[in-house]
Amino acid sequence: MKVTDEPIIIEQRFNTSIQEVWNALTRLEEMKKWYFKNLDSFNPEIGFQTEFEVQAEDRNFTHIWKITDVIPLKRIKYNWRYNEYPGDSYVTFELTEEKKQVKLRVQTEIVQDFPSQIPQFERDSCLKGWKYLIEKNLKEYLEINPG
Repeated sequence: MKVTDEPIIIEQRFNTSIQEVWNALTRLEEMKKWYFKNLDSFNPEIGFQTEFEVQAEDRNFTHIWKITDVIPLKRIKYNWRYNEYPGDSYVTFELTEEKKQVKLRVQTEIVQDFPSQIPQFERDSCLKGWKYLIEKNLKEYLEINPG
């Protein structure tokens, strides 16, 4: 992903309460079920930072997240970097209620280029990853664990 790439935006609607979606996005026990199993700490407060490792093929990606904005039940934004590689980004999760549904909008914004020679940092790979996490994993999680 490069600064010049279009931001990745994923939108998904859920037939559940805004509280249930917020909990899935911010409670460690729930995040581990649909997002990252190896996430060992998370606190939806500005300034909170966590690190965790993810293996992909023969590469290690130590995720470094720092919460930069929180409005409970509406928005959470964090800085997302990796220990092993240059590059910097922000991910924003925004919730709105629309016609008895909850709309989640996830946007990734690149503020420093990631290495282009690493396949996991290609825009298409990132787009597929977010679609998988939000449109499949989170959707299934919320349908299986209704309010």
